[in-house]
Amino acid sequence: MSEKRTALVISAHAADFVWRCGEAIALHQQLGYEVTVVCLSFGERGESAKLWKQGGMTLDRVKAARRREAEDAAAELGAHDIRFLDLGDYPLELDREARFRLVDIIREVQPGWMMSHSKWNPYNTDHMYATQVALECRMIAQAWGHNPGQKVLGAPQLYLFEPHQTEQMGWKPDVFLDITPVWEKKRAAIECMEGQQHLWEYYTNLARNRANHFRRNSGGQAGGRNAEYAEGFQSVFPRTVDELT
Repeated sequence: MSEKRTALVISAHAADFVWRCGEAIALHQQLGYEVTVVCLSFGERGESAKLWKQGGMTLDRVKAARRREAEDAAAELGAHDIRFLDLGDYPLELDREARFRLVDIIREVQPGWMMSHSKWNPYNTDHMYATQVALECRMIAQAWGHNPGQKVLGAPQLYLFEPHQTEQMGWKPDVFLDITPVWEKKRAAIECMEGQQHLWEYYTNLARNRANHFRRNSGGQAGGRNAEYAEGFQSVFPRTVDELT
């Protein structure tokens, strides 16, 4: 029996995974992976303006709405699991205990690859903070002296998904993923995020643009693969190969 294949997405806020790697989640679920999504916060303070404009709104109601949207979106994508750490946002902060909670999840999941945000984002420091935490917790999960007796983590790649206002973030993609077969799942997941409708068409157009880059880099006019929708990622660590392709 083949070993279980798993992946882990660390999302600063409850909607981030939908916009930036929803197709990767859906595609890899279809390929037999178990993809777990961890939302560090609900984005209740800084990314829920539409909800806060409603009369009589409360923090608990905003969190509940954001959780429901994220759960619905994860279901549309077929995600194996989604977890909410409810650590607050604007600013997002993880103390030592919260970091160890995330390390426990990483060791439990034993991901073959991980995903999080760009390393730099002056518009939303929660995002780059989430990636710094992801890198730190990945390191701790590899340490034999942390909770001896647990299975330690190997060396999963950390892919950085595309930020908003890409050109300002120092983000440079080196991987393009054809997600045409699962695009309808991502669009359905996007439409679950009712509190951020202004982003629906932006990320639809972005997927089309990245498909252009996929076609170009897979051979272009010399016979490149066709793709209608794609996602781009930047890898952090070197990849080990037996053959160059």
